[in-house]
Amino acid sequence: MSPLLDRRRAGVLLHISSLPNGDLGEDAFRFVDFLARIGATVWQTLPLNITHADGSPYQGLSAHAGNPAFISLRGLQKQGLLTEEDLNLSLDCDALIQKAHQNFQRHSCPESKADFISFCKAQSYWLDDFSLFISLRKHFQFVCWHDWPIHLRLHEDNSIKKAQLDFAHEIALIKFTQYLFFKQWHALKVYANSKNIALFGDIPLFISYDSADVWSQSHLFKLDENLNMTVVAGVPPDYFSLTGQRWGNPHYCWKTMQADGFQWWLNRIRTQNEMFDMVRIDHFRGLQAAWEIPVNKLTAIYGSWVEAPGEELLQTIKSHFPSLTLVAEDLGIITQEVDALRENFNLPGLKILQFAFDGNPDNPYLPEQFTENSVVYTGTHDNDTTLGWFSSLNDEQKQLFYSYLKVHFGLDQQTVKIPQSLIEIAFASKACLAIIPMQDILRLGNEHRMNTPGTIEKNWQWQFDWSQLTSEIEEDFVETIKKYHRNH
Repeated sequence: MSPLLDRRRAGVLLHISSLPNGDLGEDAFRFVDFLARIGATVWQTLPLNITHADGSPYQGLSAHAGNPAFISLRGLQKQGLLTEEDLNLSLDCDALIQKAHQNFQRHSCPESKADFISFCKAQSYWLDDFSLFISLRKHFQFVCWHDWPIHLRLHEDNSIKKAQLDFAHEIALIKFTQYLFFKQWHALKVYANSKNIALFGDIPLFISYDSADVWSQSHLFKLDENLNMTVVAGVPPDYFSLTGQRWGNPHYCWKTMQADGFQWWLNRIRTQNEMFDMVRIDHFRGLQAAWEIPVNKLTAIYGSWVEAPGEELLQTIKSHFPSLTLVAEDLGIITQEVDALRENFNLPGLKILQFAFDGNPDNPYLPEQFTENSVVYTGTHDNDTTLGWFSSLNDEQKQLFYSYLKVHFGLDQQTVKIPQSLIEIAFASKACLAIIPMQDILRLGNEHRMNTPGTIEKNWQWQFDWSQLTSEIEEDFVETIKKYHRNH
């Protein structure tokens, strides 16, 4: 087991966008202070990448780039890159970052400029293609790269070199924007680590088709001779959807990736390893076998499982990053082969308590089924809030939950409190790490849900307000952490 998970810990799930200001500014540091104050030692976020129009952090424009929307403009003002007057001009984020870039070029000291150059060199393995991709994407009115002129679509060397010259100014601005993001993120990480808070990241297994990665390295994906997808990713019918989920991501051409020692994956892990103390692999089961849906099928019902070289990939990652702490998101249809892959690398799996109380004594999400090498949640970003979940249960389902609490905690129905009772079950469990979504700490209902899988509207928008965090709520949470010996 990883040293980060060799003792009982408590953590909180909150995306950066869900902070009151939704950025890496004062609220992010204040949130670290809150975690340190209550005795929690893990802050889990969702992926930090640039989203498409639907806002999903699981459909990013790059496997590496950070979301400029998270850059704190107030932080840039404190650095002297913007003025108070600039912030009061009602300019959008892009315009203000452009101003910051101009000020950086004109007024920054040689050391700062050298630091920027060093960043660009160190990150060139992804930053060069990404910055050109974003420049071209903007030039072509944000249409998918597949609709660009054919010489650019095919990433032809001569055309790429010409475009790098033609868009040199735009490329420099995009690189500077990424520099600002990573400087602010690493400042937050240093601060969190100084307070004994580990940052817990999230890697979506698949990449969006309309991304810098697929455009610049199309040979790594299952595309036809015209660079169209032949199959797309998703999952078969499950708890969340009767028709499954058709995510629409391209599948990997694993044989090509194996041929160069999984270099694309190693680069991806390298970026995440620099940003986080531990990382969750979303849809881990796809490393054993992934659900491939023919591109012409409109639902996920018509897919099939296709095996992946997960054993070889994870061994390669482990050999290059021996101290990296990985967590397997092993939800959904899990087979013995998937369990064996996770166990071979001693990776913790996830346990979701909202899935547990169906009356089946062998339900794998019941706490008595856990091993210590687990991460338990009341619910994740894909679940309803615990208050919303409980409100949606029928009387029979509620009685199953009450019966469990009576047998295992000695609680009568009248003494059960939601979400507090589910939080206590999580903290009392064997799992080495218990993560509670901020909505459950704040005791919020389903109108505060982060995401509803299979839908595209009103997701990823939730933000909390500090006024919701009352002294009573904070004190109760502190006592719960202490009660179950997770306050180290």
